[in-house]
Amino acid sequence: MEFGNGNVKSYGKAMVPGNAGLIEALHVDGAIGRQSRELMLFGQFVGSWDLQCSRTDANGTVAEMEGELHFGWVLGGRAVQDIWIVPGRGVPGEGIPPLAFHGSTLRFYDSTIDAWRSTWVEPVNGRVRRFIGKPVAGDIVLLSDEDEPQLRWSFTKVQAKSFTWVGEISHDGGSTWEVEELMHATRRTVNRAL
Repeated sequence: MEFGNGNVKSYGKAMVPGNAGLIEALHVDGAIGRQSRELMLFGQFVGSWDLQCSRTDANGTVAEMEGELHFGWVLGGRAVQDIWIVPGRGVPGEGIPPLAFHGSTLRFYDSTIDAWRSTWVEPVNGRVRRFIGKPVAGDIVLLSDEDEPQLRWSFTKVQAKSFTWVGEISHDGGSTWEVEELMHATRRTVNRAL
């Protein structure tokens, strides 16, 4: 449903004023430019994924949850953005901290450092973290040491239809690491209705 100048559209039950312009300007169909090959490091994940997530809280209690993950090309095909939602939309516990999260990462390849700059923004738990990412022995490893504790996020066992994401934490400057989160992602063959 559109009203007036087309700036208000109905998506499901919610009225979303003005989002059409943002979506059109932000999202594109693929990588562009001289760094198209490098952009495929994260471009290979474009699409929608189902997540099986295991998270450990501060008391050592493990929570098992299902979630969703969506990757897309943005900023004129010069970057890859993702949205992580755990538990998934409409699932009990959605948006309830500290175990739930609903955040986004914006990633781009920076030729001056021959690596990816990546920033995670997650309002449910009030987190913003910057990472530098590179391929390492068949995996993709992102390190953040701007705040304590140090974080290491890795994409491992990457296949066309699946991968494992590992979130590790270090309280001793990277000398030792412990797994805080583990997610198994399976590519959706058909997008579910939202």
